[in-house]
Amino acid sequence: MIYIALLRAINLAGRAQVSMPDLRELFTTLGFADVRTMLQSGNVVFRSRVRSGAQLERQLETETAKHLLQTDYFVRSADEWRGIVADNPFREEAVRDPGHLTVTFLKKAPSRQDVDALQAAIKGREIVRPGTRHAYIIYPDGIGRSRLTSAMIEKMLGARGTGRNWNTVLKLAELATPAKH
Repeated sequence: MIYIALLRAINLAGRAQVSMPDLRELFTTLGFADVRTMLQSGNVVFRSRVRSGAQLERQLETETAKHLLQTDYFVRSADEWRGIVADNPFREEAVRDPGHLTVTFLKKAPSRQDVDALQAAIKGREIVRPGTRHAYIIYPDGIGRSRLTSAMIEKMLGARGTGRNWNTVLKLAELATPAKH
C-alpha cells in the first residue's frame, strides 16, 4: 500500500532540523519501498506492507526518536488522502486561493462540539470544517497574521496536529498516485 507520512514541526525557523536524505535513508532502512520526500517540511510518500496507519505512526515515531529527533507523525493511506481531496468543503477557495486553504491533520477525529467551540472562538474571518482526523481551514486574510494558531487548534480540538496548505495536499496526492503505464 502507498502511504503519506507528515512530520510535525520540523525544519521551522532553524529548529528540529532533519535533512530529507537522512529521512529517506531512515525509511529505507526500516524496509519501506519507493520512499520519496517533498519539500523540507517533512512530507514522505512510501510503500509498506503494514496495513495500519496507526501502527506505522507508532513505529516511525519510535525509530525517528532513536535516530533523528522526537516528533509526531500523521500517516494516511493514499486512498484516505484521495478522500480528503474529494471531500474538501471549500472547492471555490481551493481553485481561487489555494495558498489560504489548509488541512490540519490530527491524531484523532475532532468532535462536532470541539469544532463548533473552535469556530466560535475565532476572532477573524477564518472558517473551520471538520473531516475524519483532520480539519479544513480557510484563512482569507492570510495565515501569518491570523490568531488561529496551531496551538489554539490543538487545544480546542483536543488533539496534536500538523497543517499543510492545499497546494501541498494536491502535490502529495499526485506523488501518491501510482504511475499508469
